[in-house]
Amino acid sequence: MADFTMEKGADGVAVITWDLPGKSMNVLTMQGAQELSDLIDDALADDAVKGVVITSGKDTMAGGMDLNVLQGMKQQGAEGVFEGVMTLHHLLRKIERAGMDPKTNKGGKPIAAAVPGTAMGIGLELPLACHRIFVADNPKAKLGLPEIQVGIFPGAGGTTRLVRKLGVMMAAPFLLQAKMSDPTAAKKAGIVDEVLADPVAAAKEWVLSGPAIVKPWDEKGYKMPGGAPYHPAGFQTFVGANAMINAETWGAFPAAKALLSAVYEGAQVPFDTALKIEARWFTSVIMNPSSGAMIRSLFLNKEALEKGANRPEAPDQRVKKLGVMGAGMMGAGIALVSAQAGMEVVLIDQKQEAADKGKAYTESYFDKGIKRGKATEEKKAEVLGRITATTDYDALKGCDLIIEAVFEDPGVKAEVTKNVEAVVGEDCIYASNTSTLPISDLAKASKRPEQFIGIHFFSPVEKMLLVEIIKGKETGSRAVAKALDYVRQIRKTPIVVNDARFFYANRCIIPYINEGVRMVGEGVEPALVDNAARMLGFPVGPLQLNDETSIDLGVKIAKATKAALGNAYDGGAADDVLFWLYDAGRLGRKSNAGYYDYDEKGKRLGIFEGIREKFGTRDTEQPEVDEVQDRLMFSQVLEAVRALEEGVLEDIREGDVGAILGWGFAPWSGGPFSWLDIIGADEAVKRCDRLTEKFGARFEAPKLLREMAEKGQTFYGRFGEQAKAA
Repeated sequence: MADFTMEKGADGVAVITWDLPGKSMNVLTMQGAQELSDLIDDALADDAVKGVVITSGKDTMAGGMDLNVLQGMKQQGAEGVFEGVMTLHHLLRKIERAGMDPKTNKGGKPIAAAVPGTAMGIGLELPLACHRIFVADNPKAKLGLPEIQVGIFPGAGGTTRLVRKLGVMMAAPFLLQAKMSDPTAAKKAGIVDEVLADPVAAAKEWVLSGPAIVKPWDEKGYKMPGGAPYHPAGFQTFVGANAMINAETWGAFPAAKALLSAVYEGAQVPFDTALKIEARWFTSVIMNPSSGAMIRSLFLNKEALEKGANRPEAPDQRVKKLGVMGAGMMGAGIALVSAQAGMEVVLIDQKQEAADKGKAYTESYFDKGIKRGKATEEKKAEVLGRITATTDYDALKGCDLIIEAVFEDPGVKAEVTKNVEAVVGEDCIYASNTSTLPISDLAKASKRPEQFIGIHFFSPVEKMLLVEIIKGKETGSRAVAKALDYVRQIRKTPIVVNDARFFYANRCIIPYINEGVRMVGEGVEPALVDNAARMLGFPVGPLQLNDETSIDLGVKIAKATKAALGNAYDGGAADDVLFWLYDAGRLGRKSNAGYYDYDEKGKRLGIFEGIREKFGTRDTEQPEVDEVQDRLMFSQVLEAVRALEEGVLEDIREGDVGAILGWGFAPWSGGPFSWLDIIGADEAVKRCDRLTEKFGARFEAPKLLREMAEKGQTFYGRFGEQAKAA
């Protein structure tokens, strides 16, 4: 079956319909590109055809390029990528020129795009090559160019066309920040031309009206909106764009720099030359290991996990009625996202006032959305109507899943478990939202440990994309399936790990924070520590992260770890800093005082000068940035390897996706295992040996990593994209 078909009407309009067989959303394949090219040739050569309308047979236009196409190009090397991209450029340029005389810009046939719904990536780049874009009036539709989020940039002319259409400054949010717009906002921005109920009918009418079809950049005397690079205004625009990119990426993301290079260089030459420049920079990005790693982790692996790649065989376990124990910040957030997903929610706390406050969190969330035009009073009432805030345990009857989110105290959690199980049915699955307490130990309070599981949310629940599911020693497969189905309902990404101290995410986050704090205790300049992390692509440095999570929590974890590990505990210089801040009452952002100083509104002002005075960072010879970065990276990735080695992680995909979504691990790298594959196991071991010799045993290469170095293996080569570590 064909991806594209064409129907020539008696009115002289040829309608080309994109409808990829067997898929809910169109993606462009090379077969489809060739079919579209042939149909355009047919329509342009047919004297009976007065114009063309390109539309979709689905309720969306397209979700982007088939990533297998990019992978196929990459296997042919840089030349294969460049030629493949130029093939797309020739196709879209054929549509754009539509048979016009190249010397006079006369003749040609109008080609309009009729977009029925969401159009992303090539789904928008194709309409941008048409002469007018008509979009269905659907506020739920999203239009945009999200490529930068997976380590590439719009490489089928989208970058060049959008900049020439809007100007660099106006195009920047859509290209560099992957800003998505509904149809009305897209029209206001100048991306599309018309928003109406029937885009196909309107497109046909326009095509038959005999419109002018020459694009502005093909006209003589064209001037780029906002000015070209050599124009004073344009020069300032590029200075600002450079500053914006470096402020957001700290130079860590190759695609952003390549995109701006393509824009800057392309803006100084004719349009067709600009397309070649765009193709060269796109090729450079595709051949960079970063893009492949990001696409694999943030698209392929993430999508596989969300679709249940590691779900055990079990009947449908979607949740109908959810009980949430504890109406604090976490419980309130869980209630919000669950009610949004259509579940009936019972929110319980010890006091009615606390339960009501937890429900009010949802009300406040929607009030903010209404002010921004992102929600309605009707939707707010509908979601609030699903939440029952109460102190009465009997309201839990009929629940098929309980999520406990009470204080992190084993005794309190045990009491709640027993009280809940006295009310709910025997089939009800019980989950604890804990970040540190072992699930196997908490399950001892349950009469049905096979139905007891951990569901660890990250804060704030409504914003964080990852949910960590923890299997206790006796957790059964139905409990795992229930947790996975629930996470899918609330549209988040799950990873499933086995029970161990700190599970997976916190196991890696804590050493990252500790290593940064330890360096400060050794006299390393605090700004160097946090900025080195930002230059690696982390959203926040370890010191700022410790301020956000609170110093007192860090002290609590340090004390608990020391009690658990005894003589094996090595707090070192990190504890010196941590306990000194704690004793001084500097508890982080919540007290407006931590590693950083804050104003009365909580805005960071700069590093607390007292740290420099206490730990002599101004008098200490400072290390090279590379050494600081290696300490920060290996403190995390070695824990990830150990988690795999010990069976806490069963799937390296979960390790990579979980790291990026859970704590923002250098997204450009694709995650800890992808990063180790990029630098190579042999190089990783060499760096570990250097760090071990200088800083101690915590940097010793795990046996697994050393073995892989000796055999010349990679993680994705050894364990595969679907294989288990076991």
